[in-house]
Amino acid sequence: MRKTILTISLALMMAFTSLVTSGAEETKVTGSASIGVFNKYIFRGYELSSGSAVIQPALRVSYSGFSASFWGNIDSNETATQSFAPDREDKKSFNETDITLSYTYPIGKLSLTGGYVYYGTKYVTETEEVFATVAYDMLLKPTLSVYRDVTSYPGTYVNLAIAHSIGLGKDISLDLAASAGYFAGDDDCFKTEGGTGKKYSAFHDGMVKAGLSIPVFKNTILQPNVQYWFSLSDDAKRHGYNPSGHLDETVVVGLNLTATF
Repeated sequence: MRKTILTISLALMMAFTSLVTSGAEETKVTGSASIGVFNKYIFRGYELSSGSAVIQPALRVSYSGFSASFWGNIDSNETATQSFAPDREDKKSFNETDITLSYTYPIGKLSLTGGYVYYGTKYVTETEEVFATVAYDMLLKPTLSVYRDVTSYPGTYVNLAIAHSIGLGKDISLDLAASAGYFAGDDDCFKTEGGTGKKYSAFHDGMVKAGLSIPVFKNTILQPNVQYWFSLSDDAKRHGYNPSGHLDETVVVGLNLTATF
């Protein structure tokens, strides 16, 4: 099943890329390719690696509001955490491949985005989400996103994020960001206290981030950054109450190299 979904997603991405390439003369095609190296992989507050470096390649192509993107995670030495059961413990593993398809419709400074995400995870059953995002181009650039899992783990995740960049000269900027998430599971797998309690629903994860954007080549920037993740409620950090693993306070540091076209 996982291979079938991944094959279909990759085929859609390839078809989309072919479409945008053929139409490049009429409408500008944009995109980016990046590679990141971090000390941990954190997803919505959950610690999905520990004591090893992770490498995260990504590719994105956009055309006339449509976008297709690939993102992956390579753990150099998988180690179990409170939220993560390795598929290859103490070994290297390319353990996640995500495909995202989306469309963005701008209305002045407002941007409305809808899309689909396929999570090709080896350490848990793969799953799919649909999402909607509202962003406004003003001070702090507030962005509200709602994700809905439609296959393996029915539930809703809501995230509010803000970001601001400060110019430091010579095209270098200080980039600041923060986000807060709320999660509500509506399937029996999200029942608390060993499956006998109520379904998990709580203010979930918080994150603050600071980094630099440093031009290194034409259309290429290096972004060192540090992130601090934390739980937003007692329920999110309690053993037994958060079925997917309690959230700890966690610091992530790393580098991201991005080339745009």
